[in-house]
Amino acid sequence: MAKKIVENVLLNGGFGVNIMANELKFKLGLQLAKPKPYHLRMANETTIKLLGLIKNFKIAIDGTPYIFTFTIMNNLLDESYSMLLGKPWLKDAKISHE
Repeated sequence: MAKKIVENVLLNGGFGVNIMANELKFKLGLQLAKPKPYHLRMANETTIKLLGLIKNFKIAIDGTPYIFTFTIMNNLLDESYSMLLGKPWLKDAKISHE
């Protein structure tokens, strides 16, 4: 697979999952590992229908490789980003935030 750059990635330590917009999934030519509908419960107790998961997706961040599982959503909460890295990545990268 050719290298591709993804811009406008949001880091959010409040999210327990990594999220990718369905549009970005298509642009990257990815397939869902588990194409079942899932639901994500938000902090305000609302639920959002998810499309499925992409597992074992390799990404290099500042030259360091990581393996991700992404939850795929039709529409992200904020259209200004196409990917959100949450607690799983922060923990794996050993990043401390306050």
